[in-house]
Amino acid sequence: MCFFSPFQVLSEIIPKETLVWKLKLIQTGSSYANSRLHAVKAEVLLLASGQDSMLPSKNEAQRLKKGLQNCQVRYFKDNGHTLLLEEGLSLLTIIKGVGKYRRSRKVDFVRDYVPPSKSEFERSTQTCRFMQAATGTVMLSTLQDGSIVKGLAGVPTQGPVLLVGYHMLMGIELQSLVGEYLKQKNILLRGIAHPAIFGGRFESSSSEFNFQDWIKVMGGVPVAASNFFKLLSSKSHVLLYPGGAREALHYKGEAHKLIWPEQQEFVRMAAKFGATIVPFGGVGEDDLVEVTLLVLAQGSNLSNSSLCL
Repeated sequence: MCFFSPFQVLSEIIPKETLVWKLKLIQTGSSYANSRLHAVKAEVLLLASGQDSMLPSKNEAQRLKKGLQNCQVRYFKDNGHTLLLEEGLSLLTIIKGVGKYRRSRKVDFVRDYVPPSKSEFERSTQTCRFMQAATGTVMLSTLQDGSIVKGLAGVPTQGPVLLVGYHMLMGIELQSLVGEYLKQKNILLRGIAHPAIFGGRFESSSSEFNFQDWIKVMGGVPVAASNFFKLLSSKSHVLLYPGGAREALHYKGEAHKLIWPEQQEFVRMAAKFGATIVPFGGVGEDDLVEVTLLVLAQGSNLSNSSLCL
């Protein structure tokens, strides 16, 4: 089996002298560009491919990130050289996910937000479909007369609405809640999320387009009084977990325990805008994990026993 480099192919099309001249011209231009990288102050978004057979995309992204002052990289390990022409990849989705779409100098996660398309929503739920199928999520709500019904008919459609909930283990109820809310009420919940998701402190040249980026695409907003004010003033449906990540990562014996701060400032803000506060909770996630671990442990014991026979 023979492999031909792009330069071998070019040498058959372009005269050797012309090809050498063009390569020298490229080398001169790249040398000048590299010498001026430190002067670039504009925001730069680099997309690098993991299966690029033409150019060393990942290595080049690593080099450019070190030389540019304000640079973000998204690495797509399964894509090739024609990254933006390949199926399942949208440049607009990437731009929204890294917070580069904005109308002014500074990004405003409320006013600059563009709702996800149908394809974006479907892609965001692909990795969670197995979990949703395994949990068999059922939504129940309470009507004004006190009767409990299946579905979200008891949740007001007219905003502003503030859903205040308890974070279950690992927060895996989020996907089901947002998905069912959109499906049943055709309304996208705007979730208040931890600022670390939006800061990019831990990004590197090998940072992939990940769950944190999808949170931004799906309407996540960093927790801040100003953002809360903007959401309620625009009559949005806001999702708030006062317990935050600490509640989602609760310790043994803390199942269904509210780990909320003593001062609940969201009540005052909701009252200012006349927002309807809908408290909610969930059951079953902790039980699901316990049952899963028990089944795995029993399977391991059976396997060990069979090996001893």
